[in-house]
Amino acid sequence: MKYLIVGLGNIGDEYVNTRHNIGFKVVDAFAKAAEVPFATKRYGDVAEVKHKGRNFILLKPSTYMNLSGKAVSYWMQAEKIPIENVFVIVDDIALPMGSIRIREKGSDGGHNGLKHITEILGTPNYARLRFGIGDKFAKGKQVDYVLGRWTEEEEKVLPALIDHSVEAIKGFGTIGIERTMNFYNKK
Repeated sequence: MKYLIVGLGNIGDEYVNTRHNIGFKVVDAFAKAAEVPFATKRYGDVAEVKHKGRNFILLKPSTYMNLSGKAVSYWMQAEKIPIENVFVIVDDIALPMGSIRIREKGSDGGHNGLKHITEILGTPNYARLRFGIGDKFAKGKQVDYVLGRWTEEEEKVLPALIDHSVEAIKGFGTIGIERTMNFYNKK
């Protein structure tokens, strides 16, 4: 069984360690734990991790956040992965820092990466892990906050949250979306 695990983010040094790149950070942690390197390929950096008889194709799109659907569609076709085996990791300002929400499908919630994926795939029926980054920004400062670097306080809690997210990805492939939501959704 193959699964496409898409960590959303933006390429470039200016985006490293920003809240918007949490998807990249999560798939990086999964690959690092499995000691598997990423290779630069068409529309993104790709790594393949084998876990309990499953193949997890990890993708960090190089299309920038707002055009993520192009990379997702390409790799679904290239690897012959059905939509029910696609799992997208994304930042979410509507959730408090430390919250993780896994859903089988849903709206884009105003997130441009999810919006483009839904538009290109023609459906919102793909699983996603929404990683809460909070909303501690002044009116009109949302972009600065999302593209801002983690605070020292946030940096302290990130490793455990990222590990939790990696375990949720493994669960998605081994125990299915329903049980994964029950075990790994975190307030």
